[in-house]
Amino acid sequence: MQSKDAIPVLELKGVSKSFGAVVALRNADLTLHAGSIHAVVGENGAGKSTLVKIMAGLYQRDTGTFEMDGHPVSFRTTAEAKAAGVAVIYQEPTLFPDLSVTENVFMGRQPTGRFGRIDKAAMRAEVVELMTRLGVRIDPDRITQGLSIADQQIIEIAKAISLDARVLIMDEPTAALSGVEVDRLFAVARSLRDEGRALMFISHRFDEVFALCDTVTVMRDGTYIDTVPTAETNVPAMVRMMVGRDVNELFPKQAAEIGRPLLEVTGLTEPGVFSDISFTVRSGEIVALAGLVGAGRSEVARAVFGVAPFTTGSVV
Repeated sequence: MQSKDAIPVLELKGVSKSFGAVVALRNADLTLHAGSIHAVVGENGAGKSTLVKIMAGLYQRDTGTFEMDGHPVSFRTTAEAKAAGVAVIYQEPTLFPDLSVTENVFMGRQPTGRFGRIDKAAMRAEVVELMTRLGVRIDPDRITQGLSIADQQIIEIAKAISLDARVLIMDEPTAALSGVEVDRLFAVARSLRDEGRALMFISHRFDEVFALCDTVTVMRDGTYIDTVPTAETNVPAMVRMMVGRDVNELFPKQAAEIGRPLLEVTGLTEPGVFSDISFTVRSGEIVALAGLVGAGRSEVARAVFGVAPFTTGSVV
């Protein structure tokens, strides 16, 4: 990790953005250094997405300064941001499903040979090299339709690296990933950090922030609150900054009178989808249905609600 005395790769100071009478950002600050992973946390509506869109060229700031490598910048389009080396990896990538991995990586900038034809061999060779650098195995000739969200995110990262992105913004990338996929994504993120790139990581999961990130910026109601090294803070302190009050005031446990069963699911089965699911929900009770992505939670809920079939079992 580089010294914090070095010139930041990207820095915003006192940035504000309003939409009519609605103020989305108030005097927001953010500093990203090369060779560092920087988390940005805050409740929904804290201004994180607005900040990202200003960095990506989707929005223009109303006030404040925006610099890269110590020089003022003002992106009017996403193309300008990409040309300057800023890339955003969203929670749900937007790839072309009917094109191959290689074609998606080089969309809109395919290299050509002597006679103006697309050099497919050169494209494929570079994608193989990119995947090797990232330490992942994804067939460059595979059609992207049907790939997992995790693999699609890796393709987006490969695309950004092929464009020599120096700042990668990862906007809640783990929301739809399993534990194994999160570990792989974190390994890729650390390898990019070690190459000297600056990463910004947005997440609501504090364990991920502390496991991956070097520093964290906290925002609340569109306002910058503080930036601290993750090694010098903890979850209660971060939550206190996010909501403006102590952790023990959040969602206090209240006594509830548990009544008669209102929903009884017994032996619910749909072959290949879910099997032998049973649970009871009583009045005055909150029941959680938990599991990894692909475990069948949504399918069970749809079956109980009546919009998806089940073969055996009962819902009373």
